[in-house]
Amino acid sequence: MTAARINPNGTLRGKVALVTGASRGIGEAVAVRLAMEGAKVVCTARTSEEGESRLPGTLNDTLRRIRDAGGEAMFVKADLSHGPDRERLHAEAVAAYGPVDILVNNAAVTFFLPIESFPAKRFDLMIEVQVWAALHLAQMVLPAMRAKKSGAIVTLSSGAAIHPLKPYAGANPGGTVYGMCKAALERFSTGLASEVYADNISVNAISPGLVATPGVAVHRLINESNQHRVSPVENIAEAVYQIVTRDPRAMTGRIDHATAFLEEFGVKAAALV
Repeated sequence: MTAARINPNGTLRGKVALVTGASRGIGEAVAVRLAMEGAKVVCTARTSEEGESRLPGTLNDTLRRIRDAGGEAMFVKADLSHGPDRERLHAEAVAAYGPVDILVNNAAVTFFLPIESFPAKRFDLMIEVQVWAALHLAQMVLPAMRAKKSGAIVTLSSGAAIHPLKPYAGANPGGTVYGMCKAALERFSTGLASEVYADNISVNAISPGLVATPGVAVHRLINESNQHRVSPVENIAEAVYQIVTRDPRAMTGRIDHATAFLEEFGVKAAALV
């Protein structure tokens, strides 16, 4: 990995990036990576202070990490399951830094339960945060992107979007709704890519693979049988950065794993500040 530093005159100088779910894990890494290239980063999540979540990591931690290294960032605490919060998030981001050039849809709320016992309330929450929030935020940032004929939207997907294969023995019975959400996001990404292609706006989806984030730890998704497949969070952050800096006419409507993108581009992940 290359040396970790903030480059205020980097390739994203003058760009405004909005990253959801940026208090920890993949969202935090993406926010840091974009800031390292000179972007002004707006971080959002529900957790701003210690003790507000059972998981480690806060927006204040992410902000401090970026600013202490010389980057520029702010945070807007928001619950993406509420439309007014999403609208306030966008309004505060624009008021502080200007129109959003890069939108990274990373926020997620996930419950792993069999379909026969899946509560409607939790289904609605997952759809609202993972799917509708991504669409709603895109609706808000697209007018300015269209006006500038420039922009990039990246959504974090998952291998769970792929249809299960036979034999089904040993399959996880609780991941159906999660897979539904991710499949919807992938179709949203390719569909939107076609809609905004003429406006020079790229829309892509990245499947991170298995990453050792706090959320993954809570759901105990890493075990002895799959720990060899764990990818460093730097890979996902690098893939996002590489995608948003590519020619939008050539790099749009894509869905692939982060590692596959890095191999295609012939780059290695940069160390994070």
